Amino acid sequence: MTTVETLPSASSAQLALDAACDHLIGLRSPQGWWKGELQTNVTMDAEDLLLREFLGIRSEDDTAEAARWIRSEQRANGTWANFHGGPPDLSTTVEAYVALRLAGDPVDAPHLRTAAEYVRQAGGIEATRVFTRIWLALFGQWSWEDLPVLPPELMYLPPWAPLNVYDWACWARQTIVPLTVVSAHRPVRPLPFDLAELRTGRRVRRGALTGWEGVFRGLDRLLHHYERRPVKGVRAAALRRAAEWIVARQELDGSWGGIQPPWVYSLIALNLSGYDVGHPVMRRGIQGLDRFTIRDAGGRRLEACQSPVWDTALAVNALLDAGVPPDHPAVAEAAGWLLGEEIRGPGDWTVRRPSLAPGGWAFEFDNDGYPDVDDTAEVVLALRRTLHPEARPAIDRGVRWMVGMASRDGGFAAFDADNTRTLCTKLPFCDFGAVIDPPSADVTAHVVEALAYEWPAGAPELRRAVVWLLKAQEADGSWFGRWGANHVYGTGAAVPALVAAGVRTEARCVRRAVAWLARHQNEDGGWGEDLRSYHDPGWIGRGASTPSQTAWALLALLAAGESSPVVERGVRWLVEHQRPDGTWDEPHFTGTGFPGDFYINYHLYRLVFPISALGRYLSARAAGESQVPEVSAPGETS
Repeated sequence: MTTVETLPSASSAQLALDAACDHLIGLRSPQGWWKGELQTNVTMDAEDLLLREFLGIRSEDDTAEAARWIRSEQRANGTWANFHGGPPDLSTTVEAYVALRLAGDPVDAPHLRTAAEYVRQAGGIEATRVFTRIWLALFGQWSWEDLPVLPPELMYLPPWAPLNVYDWACWARQTIVPLTVVSAHRPVRPLPFDLAELRTGRRVRRGALTGWEGVFRGLDRLLHHYERRPVKGVRAAALRRAAEWIVARQELDGSWGGIQPPWVYSLIALNLSGYDVGHPVMRRGIQGLDRFTIRDAGGRRLEACQSPVWDTALAVNALLDAGVPPDHPAVAEAAGWLLGEEIRGPGDWTVRRPSLAPGGWAFEFDNDGYPDVDDTAEVVLALRRTLHPEARPAIDRGVRWMVGMASRDGGFAAFDADNTRTLCTKLPFCDFGAVIDPPSADVTAHVVEALAYEWPAGAPELRRAVVWLLKAQEADGSWFGRWGANHVYGTGAAVPALVAAGVRTEARCVRRAVAWLARHQNEDGGWGEDLRSYHDPGWIGRGASTPSQTAWALLALLAAGESSPVVERGVRWLVEHQRPDGTWDEPHFTGTGFPGDFYINYHLYRLVFPISALGRYLSARAAGESQVPEVSAPGETS
C-alpha cells in the first residue's frame, strides 16, 4: 500500500491539504463562522475568581472547576508561565497561588509550598507588577499608598493634551479609565487568609530616578498628597464622568472591548460607583463572561478574548488558497456572516479622525466601538475573492476607512491613528504590556496586500505604506512581528505584501528576507521562533518548529518565487507532522498580545496557515514558477 511518505511531494502535499480542508470545514459553526480557542495563561482564571470574590458572587462550583484548571497548568518547579515552555513568571504565579488559596488549598500543600518558595526567591509579592499589586490591594494584601496614583481627573484633559485618555491604546484606555475610579476609592475587602508566606520584607526600587521616569515618580508623590485631600466637587464630577464613559462603552454582549482587562476593571469600578450586581449594566457584564468560559475535562477556564471575525477571514482565505471554489457553501455562508459583522457606527477612533466615515471590522463578536485595521484588511482580502453579491459596497467602505486610518508617517497601527505619544509609557503605573498603538510592520503589510488588489500600484497611499514597510525592514533582512511571534511572522506578512504591491522578487529587500528565512530554517525543515525573542535577541528566528510559523515562512518564500530545497523541506515538515484527523498539534504560543508580556495560542492558526501555505505551494508548482535561483541552504551565509 502506498503511504504518504513514499508519494511524490506534490501528491503528499495534496493529500495533506485535502485532509486539512475537510477538518477546517468540519469546524464551521451553523451560522457560518469559525472560532478557535484563544488560549492565554492562568491569570485570566485567577482574576475571574478574584473579581467574583470582590463582588460577592463567587460560587463553590466555579471556584473548584477553575482551581482544577489552574493546578493542571502548574509546572513541576511550582511555577506558572505566560506561554508554553516559557520561563516562570512571578506575577502569574502569585495570582494563581492566591486563587488556589481562595479555593481552599492549604498553605502547606506541596504544590503551594513549592510555589511560595519560588515567589520568595524571585523577590516576593513586593516584586510583582503593578496590576498584581492592585489586585492584592483590593483585598488588603498591599497598601494603596504604595501604588502609583491614577486620578480620575484625567478625564478632564482634552484630546490634544499630553496624557489624555486617548493617548493610550484602546485596550489600555479602556483599562485606565476604570482604574482611575478604583484608585480614587481605594477599596479593601479582606480575604479570609493572609499572604505572609509570599512576603520578603524588602522594598523593591522600581525604575529609574532620572529622566522622564524620575519626573513622573516625583509627580506621583505629589498626586499621593492630592489623594489625601482632593477637591471634593472636582473629584465627584470626575468620577461621574468616568463612570458615564465606562457605561457608554459597554458592548451588547456585556463586555468592554471584548477583552478581559477592561471588562473586569469596569465591573469593579461601576460597583464602587454605586452599581450593585443586580443593576442591568452589571448583570449583562457578569453574564457575558459565560460566553468566554470554556468547561471541559480539564476544568473551567476563560478566554481573554474571542476572535471569530479574524478566524473566519483567515479560514475563507485559506480555503480559497486551497482551491475551494468561491461558491462553496462554506465560503459563501462565511462571506454572508462577515458582511453582517461590518461596523457602520463611530468609535473612539473618531477622536483622531473625526471626518472619516465609519467602516471596517472588529476582531470579536461584539466590539462595535473598536474596529481594527488588521481585521479589516484580512476581511477585505477574503471578501474580494468571494462571489457574494453584496460584498463590493462593504469592501469599498472598509478600504476607505482603512486608508483613512493611516498614521502621518504612512504606516498603519491596529486600532488608532497616530497613537504614538510615549509619555504615558514612562508613568510608574506602566510596568506591564504595551500601552500605545504605533504603526507596525505586520499590520502595515496586511494593509498593503489588501490595497494592492484594490488599487493601482501608483496610488499615493499605497506607495507611502510600501515605503514605510521598506524602511521598517530590520538590518538582518527580517521584519518585526507586533501581533505574532515574531520576526518569522513579520517577514511572512511583509514579503507577500510587497510582492503583491509590485516589488520585484529579485529586489534586494526580498532577497535579504529570503536569505534570512533560509538561514533560520530548523534542521527538521520547519521554522519556529520562541517568544523570548521579544526580550532576548539571541532567540530571534530560533525555536521549536511549529505549523503556523513554518507556514508563515513558506508564504514568504512562495511569494518570493522560491522553489528551492528550502521550500520543499518546509512542505515536507508540514506533511510529515500532520495528524491523522487533518490538523496539526501546536502547544507553542505563536500569537502576541503585548510583546514581552502577554501571549496567545490561537488554536486555529495551526490549521488555517498550513492550508494557505500548502495551497499556494501546489498552485506555484502547477504553474511551474521556478525561475528564481536557489537560495543558500540553512547554515550557509549569503
